[in-house]
Amino acid sequence: MTLSGCANSPDSVEKSATSPLTVEELRIAKAEQAMPKVIDGFSWRAFKQSWPKQTDFYLAKRLVSQLGERLWQFNKQQVQSGQLVDDRPLYWTRLAISAFMKEHANQLSTSERNALIEVLEETSRGRTELVYAKAADKQILLTGFDPFLLDRNISQSNPSGLAALQLDGVVIEVQGKNGPITAEINTAMIPVRYQDFEDGEVESLLAPFYATEGVDLIATISMGRSDFDLEHFPGLRRSAKAPDNLNVYTGASKTNPIVPKLSGAPLSEQEFVEFSLPYQAMQKATGRYQINDNREVTSLSKTLSANSLEELQGHTAVEGGGGGYLSNEISYRSILLGNKLGSDIPTGHIHTPRISEFDDKTNQDIIKQIQAMLEQAVLTL
Repeated sequence: MTLSGCANSPDSVEKSATSPLTVEELRIAKAEQAMPKVIDGFSWRAFKQSWPKQTDFYLAKRLVSQLGERLWQFNKQQVQSGQLVDDRPLYWTRLAISAFMKEHANQLSTSERNALIEVLEETSRGRTELVYAKAADKQILLTGFDPFLLDRNISQSNPSGLAALQLDGVVIEVQGKNGPITAEINTAMIPVRYQDFEDGEVESLLAPFYATEGVDLIATISMGRSDFDLEHFPGLRRSAKAPDNLNVYTGASKTNPIVPKLSGAPLSEQEFVEFSLPYQAMQKATGRYQINDNREVTSLSKTLSANSLEELQGHTAVEGGGGGYLSNEISYRSILLGNKLGSDIPTGHIHTPRISEFDDKTNQDIIKQIQAMLEQAVLTL
């Protein structure tokens, strides 16, 4: 007799149960009211019809993987073709799909459905297509972030996420001293969730590239202040009081900065690290915004502008150049990992100018200047 035929068995109860929605998923109704055109662009009707019928995990995994990859490709093509130059559809559609998977039970167990939602995350964030297949001289890896602080502004966009969509798979060309130099860009999208960071989201993504020297430059990007900031000295600790996208608060503050974890253990004892992007070349990129080499950090004792790591010895990090939130943390984690693996890949963080809600003109100006910075950087690689 099949499990589905055992009406009173514990396994059948688990297999027929739905799963509770996360805080992110519970925002969907509000987002649909505020941005109906943003959420309705991607068609996944066939998946809706197929999902309740799934009985085999491996067949379901293939179905979800194909959907996630199609979602990433669709949004990337929409952006790069100029049809809908917006990062928000990818974020909200992913959440709509995961919520549907939880709310509509099938013959898969709760743990199997949760594993398949992770497959959706991986494939729809560009992580499964990080392959450099074009005949370019150099390879660049970028990461962008989801929109965040959505309870303050449900319509918030994130230029870093849009940059990831617009630049993924793009080959840039610059004129070097001995002729043209080309560089292929690949990108991935990072969630704004503390637990994902502590589970090793950043390390699992970047370790293969650092271990093999598989690319020529790694830049993490997020939304920041009024201009561009190249964050020279990321700090170890979290100090921002802001929640993540699941409304998780760490309890950190500027008087009580907290060391984040990796797989349950403290991330590091090193209070600051130093980036290695070719910042002087990148500052030559022209555009609407100033590009700052930001060396300012805050410790428990004072705020200072440092010229070297030696100047920061003995200081307890409160805010690195990137602040005390996940923008700073992704920068710290990526540099720390590269250092541990003995990598020489130039690595660092780009903070973009901040936008409110969605601003197409500003987003485009930001992305053009990011590309110009990368073109200048290629000349140094």
